[in-house]
Amino acid sequence: MTIHEQYMQRCIELARNGAGSVAPNPMVGAVLVHDGKIIGEGWHQRYGEAHAEVNCIGQATQSGQTGNLQQSTLYVSLEPCAHFGKTPPCSDLIIKHKIPKVVIGCRDPFEEVNGKGIEKLKAAGLEVIVDVLKEECVELNKRFFTFHQQQRPYVILKWAQTKNGIIGFKSAERLRISNEFTNRLVHQWRSEEAAILVGSNTALLDNPQLSNRYWDAAKQPVRLVVDRQLKLSSSLKLFNGEAATIVLNNVQQSNEGAVQYEQLSGNGSVVQQVLQALHQRKLNSVLVEGGAELLQHFINEGLWDEARIITNEELIVTDAVKAPLLQNELQTEIQQLGSDKICWYKNKLQNPIIHPTS
Repeated sequence: MTIHEQYMQRCIELARNGAGSVAPNPMVGAVLVHDGKIIGEGWHQRYGEAHAEVNCIGQATQSGQTGNLQQSTLYVSLEPCAHFGKTPPCSDLIIKHKIPKVVIGCRDPFEEVNGKGIEKLKAAGLEVIVDVLKEECVELNKRFFTFHQQQRPYVILKWAQTKNGIIGFKSAERLRISNEFTNRLVHQWRSEEAAILVGSNTALLDNPQLSNRYWDAAKQPVRLVVDRQLKLSSSLKLFNGEAATIVLNNVQQSNEGAVQYEQLSGNGSVVQQVLQALHQRKLNSVLVEGGAELLQHFINEGLWDEARIITNEELIVTDAVKAPLLQNELQTEIQQLGSDKICWYKNKLQNPIIHPTS
């Protein structure tokens, strides 16, 4: 690994601290190096607040390193922004402090940036190196890239099944499959995504809270339910007001209150309409948790990026609802948590993400 790659790896590590807190913005990390020594580090900590470059340069100046900035190299995992958004352009800040060299992990696919930050830095006379650990930097922000390149959220399918491939009972009785360790892991997964989605049957039969209370109760993802004819009872836990909830339906539009109603467009399949609605609301990732029919629709249409399947290897159930069947899957990881085996998959037709041109 080259010296540039070592510092870029540190940028990626820092960026991950923003997981679940910066969406729809990307996770970004930055490192400032002078004479072979790190003099500043930073990452984008929360949506609407200072970007990684600002925090990194701020740390360096606060520690008395202002005089060294003009002889330093700034490493950043994603192209510095060149536009006014929630915050001023980071490229202007870099130029202002006369940092002579910037090493960038990958270009930003957002149309307001996409090469403009790099061009601005070069026009100011800075040396710019791009595409250091590019694959890793794109993977870090797969949600952000998918959202801007494919105009839809990054889709993760998740379900738990028995050893013989059963996802639930046909009756109203709830089938508990995964163990307590896996349940906590699932709550961590939820905390990392912008939204969680279930169908009306799952909402009715399982009555889930769809929260991440066992991981980070302070920040909850948006809860989504497809209820096309608005038949679900308001007494369900989904409608308890403890987290933002959106009901995707065919009959009503209302954006007031804790529970909002999003009328689907009617263009394309239900899955396509749901993804269109989420994109319009700038929800750049969604964890689809059921039921079997809704999950299978995503699979059949090829509109999924990852799948995480939990299998209880000790539980066998008969005469019940069969789990979905993946298509075009590529297994990437296996983890064992007690009785549960967790398998990660990627959709071979959706990965790798198309990279922006360098």
